[in-house]
Amino acid sequence: MSGEQFDYIIAGAGSAGCVLVNRLSADPRNRVLLLEAGGKDNYIWVKVPVGYLYCIGNPRTDWCMTTEPDPGLNGRSLKYPRGKVLGGCSSINGMIYMRGQARDYDHWRQMGLEGWSWDDVLPMFTRAEDHFEGNSAFHGAGGEIRVEKQRLRWEILDAFQNAAEQWGLPRVNDFNRGDNEGSSLFQVTQRKGWRWSASDAFLKPVRTRANLKVVTGATVDRLMIEQGRAVGLRYRLGGEEHVARASGEVLLAAGAIGTPAILERSGIGEAERLKELGIEPVINAPGVGANLQDHLQLRCSWKVSNVSTLNQRASNLFGKGLIGLEYVLKRTGPMAMAPSQLGLFLKSDERQASANLEYHVQPLSLEAFGGNLDPYPAFTASVCNLRPEARGTSRIRSGNPDEAPAIRPNYLSTDEDRRVAAQAIRITRQIVGQPALAPYSPEEVRPGAAQQSEEELIAAAGQIGTTIFHPVGTAAMGSVVDASLKVIGVDGLRVVDASVMPTITSGNTNAPVMMIAEKAAAMILAD
Repeated sequence: MSGEQFDYIIAGAGSAGCVLVNRLSADPRNRVLLLEAGGKDNYIWVKVPVGYLYCIGNPRTDWCMTTEPDPGLNGRSLKYPRGKVLGGCSSINGMIYMRGQARDYDHWRQMGLEGWSWDDVLPMFTRAEDHFEGNSAFHGAGGEIRVEKQRLRWEILDAFQNAAEQWGLPRVNDFNRGDNEGSSLFQVTQRKGWRWSASDAFLKPVRTRANLKVVTGATVDRLMIEQGRAVGLRYRLGGEEHVARASGEVLLAAGAIGTPAILERSGIGEAERLKELGIEPVINAPGVGANLQDHLQLRCSWKVSNVSTLNQRASNLFGKGLIGLEYVLKRTGPMAMAPSQLGLFLKSDERQASANLEYHVQPLSLEAFGGNLDPYPAFTASVCNLRPEARGTSRIRSGNPDEAPAIRPNYLSTDEDRRVAAQAIRITRQIVGQPALAPYSPEEVRPGAAQQSEEELIAAAGQIGTTIFHPVGTAAMGSVVDASLKVIGVDGLRVVDASVMPTITSGNTNAPVMMIAEKAAAMILAD
């Protein structure tokens, strides 16, 4: 394939890349190349919803990255999952379909990014949607990405939702209408009990198009830039270096960690730093790899009595067998569930213009993600600050594409982030203290009821806090790319993934990434 010519080259077959390839290859005159460093998504645990447990941390499907030791987390490093498979993170994520809030996108427009207001992007969300409720003012039907209700319920989650209502948080039917304040069961990207990834939705239906070539196991090394224009890229496949040239555009869709690494290896980044790494600067763009934002979740858990949770149901072979049988026969039960079932959005205090806390409530508990379930019935109320002030970095250590970048999220590095974290724990305790949960005798396990003062709660947040896998912002609009996602200073090059978000959306980030790619495809074809 060395030197083969295409109209469009897409680096990364994740949530954004799959949307792009579907839309750009629809015209048979457009010859499209899609490169994915990971493998095929034919692993059974990619398809079964609970399979995220076996995909995250698995080098077959996850890049298995880690953060640098973080002062805000008491010096801890975190595992930082990123999809290494067709479909990218949509093949290993929690399947939650969440757009964020209208104010997120209106804020982008207020930053001068024309075309990115809520009214502008809502049609992009609905265009690709196949929502279980059908067509409406806020949802679409017949599109590629299937959105369904979850296929199970838990008594303890119903009780938690009742407690939240007693605390003062109303129930809502839909988090995706522009204002997500309230409580509801999350809607998920599933079809009849199976995960429905971006690969399932957008890539697989078009794989046989004659004008499309998909290459897996292809590690993008760097861009080829000639006279100020991206004309192709170099990539490695099977130990050999290949060259692909683009007569139209090169589109980077490698995600908030992968895309800035490709840009830096290509000489687009902070010039002085690149020189120190032995890379000749092409464009001095200090914003590349900067502005990293993520949602830090505080995993608060309570031991309970008189109710069944997943901790007991999955504690022995017999229980696991029943869970498996239910899924085989009905596609329901714990094997069909997303990692989090019940969601809450609320304000940490009245100074907030809209909900700034998101809860993922789960009928289980464990010391750390991927570990063993606790040997007693319990639930976890995981809460994150939706709009953190902290800004981190993701930057390459060398020009070697096989070396993972240095990821520094800088969690809890501002006074406001620490204040919100402490308040989030207090609010969680207030909800758990409502009468609806009293019959289950909740007993706080993490962080522990002894932690009471502001200082103690901040320290506790640093101890139990972990990523909820939403990194964005490392090639942001207004800094690295313009409002049409074109890289500033280089022709023929766009970034289309979570890295272009100037500020993080108020919720899970997979749906916004697919929307960004939908909008990007429309702009590319219009050009």
